[in-house]
Amino acid sequence: MKKNYYQKLAILGMLLLILLAFQKYTEKSDNSFPTVTFISESLPLESLSEFDPNDLDENQWQKLGFSEKQTTTILKYKKIVGGKFLSKEQFKKCYAISEEKFSQLETFLLLPETNSDAKPENLAFKNYEKKSLNITKKFNPDQLSQNDWEKMGFSEKQAAAILKYKSYLGGSFVSKEKFKECFIISEKNYATLQPYLLLPAKTPDNFNSYAGKSHSFKSKAPQTSFDPNTLDVNGWMALGFSEKQANVIVNYRDRNLKGSFKTLEDIKNCFVISAEKFEELKPFIRLNSSTMAKNSADKKPEPKQEKTDFSKVDMNSITFKQLIEFGLDEKSAGSMIGFRKKLGGFMTKEQILETYNIDKELVQKLLAIAPLDNSKVERYSLVDAPEEWLKNHPYFKYSADKIIFYRLSNPDDKKIWKFLKTKPEYEARMRLYIK
Repeated sequence: MKKNYYQKLAILGMLLLILLAFQKYTEKSDNSFPTVTFISESLPLESLSEFDPNDLDENQWQKLGFSEKQTTTILKYKKIVGGKFLSKEQFKKCYAISEEKFSQLETFLLLPETNSDAKPENLAFKNYEKKSLNITKKFNPDQLSQNDWEKMGFSEKQAAAILKYKSYLGGSFVSKEKFKECFIISEKNYATLQPYLLLPAKTPDNFNSYAGKSHSFKSKAPQTSFDPNTLDVNGWMALGFSEKQANVIVNYRDRNLKGSFKTLEDIKNCFVISAEKFEELKPFIRLNSSTMAKNSADKKPEPKQEKTDFSKVDMNSITFKQLIEFGLDEKSAGSMIGFRKKLGGFMTKEQILETYNIDKELVQKLLAIAPLDNSKVERYSLVDAPEEWLKNHPYFKYSADKIIFYRLSNPDDKKIWKFLKTKPEYEARMRLYIK
């Protein structure tokens, strides 16, 4: 009997150890990998161009917004898969690259979609042969064309990326500091180029690195008077505006004002023209009645279209056309409408500012005026939320399978939240759509 007793005790002990080990394993498996944290906002998507991730060194990955630890993980992962990323599919599997970050970079990656596409006979691109830079004299990088950069030793894609970065800065590299921040220029190449660059070493204090702000870092006072109704995008850029700002001004004039500025007040009201910039331009502005006549007096009166009163337009029902009328470009307007559709409607105004590819400054102005009614947005409990809704909703889709699994045996929201163990910030977003 004594022997039998000890045998039972030993069996119970082993079962207890197995249960404890299983519990630790399941807890570990529930913990999600760390998500990408953006450590820099100095390089938004507007400044990116196509690139091969196999060409980037540690410094260049960090310029793309990855932390030092994440960069180390990415480079280790590249070694594990054979020293080279073969496809977007493989690149995406690196756990240091979140779904959100991958979706931002995906369109810029010079990789085939899948590993099967990466076979030599299926490759749609070829890796360029790395060349040493050919520099013979000092130069101003602002004056170099695509062809000049290629002659120097950069690939076609790299040259295009460098020029795109210059355009993002407002048309000038400004300083050696800013030139060095171009993500496509490695530390090694910068060290080679630095002695030849005809640029100031430091960035001016008044430089504004985001081209979408209300004024450009370069103040180019006009040399002669000008008619604002005859200027195209290049004409406004010559006055010191970035390409993005110039496009907004032209759209504002052609769409909102029906083709022409009628008064100085019309020009002043354009949000990308700061008060300081307007005062700088004002002495040179010449409104010509003949250019205005093309849009008004010489035409038969058209039915007057009423301007939208944005203080009465709900952000959950605002249309693409109305967003364009307010001054957003088609990319910003389309992104906002698309994100709203995926969410099923916005619950807070802060969500709207999370939309990719929008002009945040202009949207903030809109949000300060327009109301948001979320009373018609669909909300569910975790228990009764439709599976399709969970799997398609941007805030729930990564936890959808877990929710569906847990609610089978625990049809209680409180218990499901406990099992999910999501990060507080993620849970807060999800709870916006929970009734």
